[in-house]
Amino acid sequence: MSASFEELGFRQTPIGDLSLRRRRELSLDVDVYEIKLGEEFLMSSLFTSSEIALADLGLTALQNSTKDILVGGLGLGYTAQTVLKCAAVSSLTVVETLDTVIDWHATGLLPLGPELTGDSRCRFVHGDFFALALSNEGFDPHSPTRKFDAILVDIDHSPEFLLNPKNAAFYEPDGLLKLATHLQDGGIFGLWSNDLPDTSFTEKLANVFAEAWVEEVTFDNPLQGNQFTQTIYLARKSDP
Repeated sequence: MSASFEELGFRQTPIGDLSLRRRRELSLDVDVYEIKLGEEFLMSSLFTSSEIALADLGLTALQNSTKDILVGGLGLGYTAQTVLKCAAVSSLTVVETLDTVIDWHATGLLPLGPELTGDSRCRFVHGDFFALALSNEGFDPHSPTRKFDAILVDIDHSPEFLLNPKNAAFYEPDGLLKLATHLQDGGIFGLWSNDLPDTSFTEKLANVFAEAWVEEVTFDNPLQGNQFTQTIYLARKSDP
């Protein structure tokens, strides 16, 4: 039996105090890893269904045989892990703005760290996903203007509930158009949201991409004894 609570890491960042903690959830007999920003919970290993679904749905929507994938937001690593489970994935680039989170994976403080860092297809990039998305050079410092088959993003709570107000431009038509330049023709953009589907954002996607749709992910909350629904937005860039 592990200790009931342990703070594994803490660091001050430009967007607030970031902490990693492990606690024992006695009612479920499991260890739970959580990352907090100040007093706000960013992610928990107890609730990963939608993070996994982001990868599964994005990869399923792809129609090509080999896949170069980019994930925006490393977090606890469940989206990245799910991408790497697909044998057709040839490369995974994970962009994370907080070097602390990358360090927690690289040093093995987070359970999925050794698996991700031990896969030769996976590479972490320390950078601001939103700034890179709006740039001409794109996400890969070793290969400017590189295009990806899918870009899957799990950073902000939703297109309306942002961790940083500066991210707002990304969710507008011009920002989405710029993101599309970093996708291969026929490529997929996937976005996680903690909220229920937002019709206005889906319409923005439909005006920028050839196809846009929403998938709801409903899962059980074992602590509250009820169900919770989150959203995955998906969009396909047109073929030539």
